[in-house]
Order: sequence, then C-alpha cells, then structure tokens
Amino acid sequence: METLKHWINGEYYEGQPLDTFDIDNPATGQVDKKLLLASPADLDYAVEVAATAQKKWREVSLAKRVEIMFRMRQLLLDNQDTMARLIVEEHGKTYPDAIGEIQRGRETLDFACGINTALKGEMSYNISTGVDIHTMRQPVGVVAGICPFNFPAMVPMWMHPLAIATGNAFILKPATPTPSASLFTAELYKEAGLPDGIFNVVAGEKETVQAMLTHPGIDAISFVGSTPVAHIVQETGVKNGKRVQALGGANNHAIVMPDADLKFAAKHISAAAFGAAGERCMALPVVVAVGGVEDELADLVAEEARQIRVGSGMDQNTDMGPVISAAAKKRIVGLIDSAEKAGATVTLDGRDLIIEGFENGYFMGPTIVTNCPLDNELYTNEIFGPVLTIITAQTYEEAIELVNASPFGNGSAIFTNDGGMARRFTHEVEAGMVGVNVPIPTPVAYYSFGGWKNSLLGDRHIHGPEGVSFYTRGKAITSRWPSDSGAYGATMTFEREE
Repeated sequence: METLKHWINGEYYEGQPLDTFDIDNPATGQVDKKLLLASPADLDYAVEVAATAQKKWREVSLAKRVEIMFRMRQLLLDNQDTMARLIVEEHGKTYPDAIGEIQRGRETLDFACGINTALKGEMSYNISTGVDIHTMRQPVGVVAGICPFNFPAMVPMWMHPLAIATGNAFILKPATPTPSASLFTAELYKEAGLPDGIFNVVAGEKETVQAMLTHPGIDAISFVGSTPVAHIVQETGVKNGKRVQALGGANNHAIVMPDADLKFAAKHISAAAFGAAGERCMALPVVVAVGGVEDELADLVAEEARQIRVGSGMDQNTDMGPVISAAAKKRIVGLIDSAEKAGATVTLDGRDLIIEGFENGYFMGPTIVTNCPLDNELYTNEIFGPVLTIITAQTYEEAIELVNASPFGNGSAIFTNDGGMARRFTHEVEAGMVGVNVPIPTPVAYYSFGGWKNSLLGDRHIHGPEGVSFYTRGKAITSRWPSDSGAYGATMTFEREE
C-alpha cells in the first residue's frame, strides 16, 4: 500500500510522524493509501525551511516570479489528466468535475502571471515643497493554508499562487482524505523552477492545525472549512499575532419568483443542488418558491434529478459520484430521517441507493424534501450532500426575509425575468456573492471570493485583488532630498569654463 509523505524543502520528507491516516476510495470503500501525519518537529522543520527560503525569494524580481508562474500554468495544463485522476480516486467526484475544478483553480494562476501589475504602488509628487510620497506592498513572510476535502486542487490554488507570486513562502495543510493533488502540485512547482522551501505540504489533523495557529514562525493563515472551525482559526490565530482570513460554511438560498422560466430554473437548480454530490460551499441546498409555484417547481426539479446518473467518478456515463465517507453519508441520511419524522415530505428519495459493482461505496441519490419545518436541522444546517429543500413564501418580501435570516451569507440567487426585481434583490440580499438566474455565482479569479456573516471571518476575501492585499503589507515612503540639485525650486549655478 502506498504511503504518502510530506513535501518539505523541495523533496518528499518522512520526518517523525505521529500516526498515519487511512485514505479510502469513496466509490469502493477500500483503503488504498496511508498518509503520514506530521509531528510538531515536522512542522517546526517546515517553518524553518520556509522562513529561510522566503528571505531570498522576496528579493527575486517580479519578472522572474512571473516567469515561474507562467511555467507552472503550462505544467498544470499538461498534467491536468494526472491530477484529475488523483482527485477522483480520493474525493469520488466525476472526472469532468475534477477537470473543472482544476480549470477554476488555474484562473488564479492566470491572475498570478500578472502579479507585476497587481503589485503596482502609488506616487504623489511634491506633497510639500521638495517632498514626495509613494507606496509599495511587501510580502508578509510565511503563510499557512488550511484547506477542505471538497476541492483538493482548486481551493489550495486560490491561495498559493498569489501568496508565492507576492513573495511569501507557503505551507499547505491539505485535508487528510484528499492530499495527493497538493503533493502533485509540489512536484510541478519544482519542475517549474520554484526555489526549494517556498512551497511545502505538511499533512496532519487537529493537532497540526492548532500548532500552525500558534507557531511563532507563521505570519498569516488562510483557511477554508466549516464555520465552527473558522471561528477557532480566527480567534486563535489573531490572538497569536497572525493575519487571518477564515472562510466558513454556507447554506445558500435561491428565490424562484412566479414570473421565472420554471423549466430553466429547475435545470439549473438541479445542477447546483446535486453537482459534485452537493459537496460545494457554493452548492444550492435551499430554494424559496414564491407565490404558489412550489409544486410545479418540485416536479420539474425531480424530473431533472431523475436523469442524473450516479456511479464511479471515472465512468464516463456518470453525472454524480459518491459522498466523501461513510460517516458523511450516515450524517446526511440522519438529517433527512429527522426531518421526515418532524413532518417533512421526501418527494425524491436517494437514501437507499446501491450501485451495482460498487456496493461498498458511499453513494446517495439526489433527494428533494418539501414541507420541512424551518427549525429542523435539515434546513438550518449546512448539509454538504445531494439534498435540496424547497420551502415556500407568498411574497418576495417574505422570501428575502427568510434568506436574510440565515446565519450564513456565502452565496444567494434569484430566478426571475423582472429586471427591477432582480436589481432590488442584488441590493437587499445579505450575501457576499449573488446570482441573477445563475445559481452558483462563484466569481472569476480576477475578482475575489467571499461571503458575509458566518461564511467569512476576517476582512479579506480569497484570491483576486483582495487576495493580493491579504498576502502583502502596505508601506508608505515619504522622502525629501535636501540638495541644491534636487530640491524643488532650487537655483542651480554652474561655473563657466574659460
């Protein structure tokens, strides 16, 4: 059985592991690999290496950094098939989904290839007589990225290209079930010419995260995961003097107005709710049907969902793979069971799905629930599974009140053909990313990704311009040159040669 190691100082590193973690294939339920879990000494070594390397890297020219980023981008393109297969093996998502997440992650590499433009400062001449001022942005130092299982390539790529391109060293802690994409990324960076020690991968669980949050050699933490853990990351990191961005959970809502094209809405709601088995922070687990359209909408979404083919992610006929683990499936099924006992109606039931040839896999079929009590955990919690809950409202005002009552504010959408209503919604909804007839409104990488309320702790979104701001510190330089030749208004005299 393959044993996965850490990547430190440009090579695989075994270190002094505390333990190992079994990595299984969600489609088969079989353990295929073991992952070494870092000891405190392993993390100390990674931080020491990163800090030493960063002192040289921060002095490397922007032109050289951009050259490496361009090489890395091409290598990712050339090797995306290998990376996608690693993602499918460990996560279970379909091969096209894996290719899609690599492409979305590569957008941040694209942005990092123009880091020389993104790092331009400002300058004002003669703010006082003979005095100028200009600004620059400099790297924060050693950055740690703590990432979730659901996007093993994309979410880390929302972090490390910008952190590295702006002059930092980066230590990535991938999710223990899905580390191989991160380790393969390390190999590609080395091939691209990135100096050893600038990109490191250290695997671990709760103990490693806690050590990162308190380690004096780590200057900034970028985190994506659940809201309870995001609060711990922010509070502990800030208390220990670190810059922190912590992206938490979500329970995204979409409003469907009576004037919407319901067939169009149903098609896109089905894809948003059940794509990647619902394991997206921008998935759509809740729809608010307005003005009596709920029955027709539920029927249309169910019609779309029944066409979804569930199976192994490497099967070209598969539309949706398994959920990540047996524990995840048990939790999701338990939430559906609880809602049903509380009076909810399961109009499309995927709880007992068995896939021939993959009987031990963690499969569920698309599930649609109506009449769910609003105090039930199926509605209030982040499901992270292929479950859509349809609730009702009589008016837009009632619907927007329901949406804004959620403690999360990651993304939200409206389906309508009324431009005025859409404009009102985009203004009134309390969410960081908003869609109009777009159910998963994830911004492209030259904008920034982030929610409101419990979906984002800290004041900087991830990737894009706010990502550059997070990974750098501003510096303002005020200067005067009190010499006859340089001072504003000075009279320059020259002796004439005879």
